[in-house]
Amino acid sequence: MNYETSWVAIFVFALFVGIVLFISFYLGAKAKTARGYYAAHGEIPWFVNGIAFAGDYLSAASFLGICGLVAFYGYDGFLYSIGYLAGWVVALFVIAEPLKRMGKFTFADALDKKFNSRSIKLTAAVSTLVVSTVYLIPQMVGAGTLVQPLLGFSYEIGVLVVGIVVVLIVVTAGMVSTTWVQFIKGSLLVAFCAVLVVAILARGLTKSQSEYAGPVALPTDRAPIPPTGGWVGKPYVRYAKAGGGYELYRRIDDKTGTRAQSVTTAGKKTLIDGLPKGVGEGHAGLQPVGQIQSLAGGATSTGSLGPIKFLTAFANSTVILWPADKDPIKETDGSSTTIYYQKATLGKDLLVPGAYPAFKGVRGSKLSEKLDFLSLMLALFGGTASLPHILIRYYTVKNQAAARKSTVVGIASIGFFYMLTLYLGLGAMTGGTLDPTNNNMAAPLLAKGFGELPFAVISAIAFTTVLGTVSGLILAASGAIVHDLMSNVLKIEMTDHGKVRAGKVVAIFVGAAAMALGIVFKEVNVAFLVGWAFNVAASANLPALIMVLFWKRTTKQGIAASILIGMLSSVGWILVSAQAYTVFHLDPTKAIAPFSQPGLVTIPLGFIVLVLVSLMTQPQNAERAAIATAAV
Repeated sequence: MNYETSWVAIFVFALFVGIVLFISFYLGAKAKTARGYYAAHGEIPWFVNGIAFAGDYLSAASFLGICGLVAFYGYDGFLYSIGYLAGWVVALFVIAEPLKRMGKFTFADALDKKFNSRSIKLTAAVSTLVVSTVYLIPQMVGAGTLVQPLLGFSYEIGVLVVGIVVVLIVVTAGMVSTTWVQFIKGSLLVAFCAVLVVAILARGLTKSQSEYAGPVALPTDRAPIPPTGGWVGKPYVRYAKAGGGYELYRRIDDKTGTRAQSVTTAGKKTLIDGLPKGVGEGHAGLQPVGQIQSLAGGATSTGSLGPIKFLTAFANSTVILWPADKDPIKETDGSSTTIYYQKATLGKDLLVPGAYPAFKGVRGSKLSEKLDFLSLMLALFGGTASLPHILIRYYTVKNQAAARKSTVVGIASIGFFYMLTLYLGLGAMTGGTLDPTNNNMAAPLLAKGFGELPFAVISAIAFTTVLGTVSGLILAASGAIVHDLMSNVLKIEMTDHGKVRAGKVVAIFVGAAAMALGIVFKEVNVAFLVGWAFNVAASANLPALIMVLFWKRTTKQGIAASILIGMLSSVGWILVSAQAYTVFHLDPTKAIAPFSQPGLVTIPLGFIVLVLVSLMTQPQNAERAAIATAAV
């Protein structure tokens, strides 16, 4: 069974968490000052910082979300990898060295270096807080997804466990411990995923002999008919309970006497109660899922393959996917029943974009779908250089040269990992261990196909991935509130010790908010949620950051207006999109936004607002001279 509690996994998990907490408490003595707590005294070696970049950036979305999207939809998931990596071009060639030169602790410090404006500090701090909060959501979703099968806890308890551990990391040693945790987990994640890909290539592809390959009769009372025109194989059924939670069942052969074939709005009790005793209880019926139906030339197995030959063999195969019925059965008591049916798909069709619903515009003819795809790619490209928890890492090294070197190391590590995600996803798709109802678990279940120990190690590494990213985000949010808002905007007098203490208190509240939001968004793919975070970051921060570096006529009013309009417009757009309506159980057909990803509109809007406001608020000669002097 896919979700039996593994004591090996629990031991490895506890070992990893123990090491991480030991590092935090051991390094806590180095975080007594504000500079030590928020920027590690600027003494992190450039190579360590570069790997920490990878550890910080390769979040739950990169590992769980992208692998899951590739496993369920093919190449479309890999497009996220391409977008995430491309964003580092902006970080390397545009902002790395100037940001190190301009900043002190936070993103607001960099923007406000030559202006000394309370409005910039305020809007930049609020933007940092909003972006960090939006980005925290998918990390907590990934955390709950991992802990649930690992420890046998409920999803909600899993989110709380992760939140508590992360808060302990942040409040004990701040940026020092966060950096070393990110360094360790970044190294382990890249190394172990490379080992896992080698195992996938050595295993090759094998034709399934599973009982699910044969067709069953199409139910006469089921409407609408699934998109394939019929049910191929035996579907899975997800029964969502009215009081919360759900149960999963496998469709049983007609000869058992069940009425599972006649699923109607009144049929949920016959579907569940009619199953033979001991069959399909809980998640027990979920193996094997993720199959090769046929290989080229009628072969039953390919044997071990090289990276290129693996993709060629996959392209020439037929794969069984598990899409969900788009019209789940709703009950008057609030429960529902969803059918997951098999769909035979050519491998070559999974190596071109357009299968993932969010990317339908690549192949489709609808303008709104094409714009949605372009908007996401733009946000991924511009969002990396706008993420507060990435930006503050430039303040942990000694000088501008170290900032550049650490960015190069980060790009190399991140690029190599993203190449691995394609093979991890395709290996999960064909490895027989998918959960059709949860694409976020594709990578850990893939590892479980190779044994309990690989599953334990990869799950523990994925957990530390969440820990590292969440701790960085909470630290960025804490710095925005304490350093930018409390100290610089509200002018609250605090000693160095007071700033550190306030930062730890804020970290506790931000962590609590992250836990609550992680529970609310539990059903959404983490990579998709991160796409939203990148949209907000690029819309709010990128125009101000680029223009303050490269346009001399930029004014403090223009920066503040750009951040505010970019942030509000992107968040507002997301809240009235079809995906947000689905999360909040509203009718997605009534969504106001024409497409879900706002960046294509809100990023240019930020630039336009900044230019217009700056042109209308040009300083007088004396003020211009004072600003120029301050910038030197």
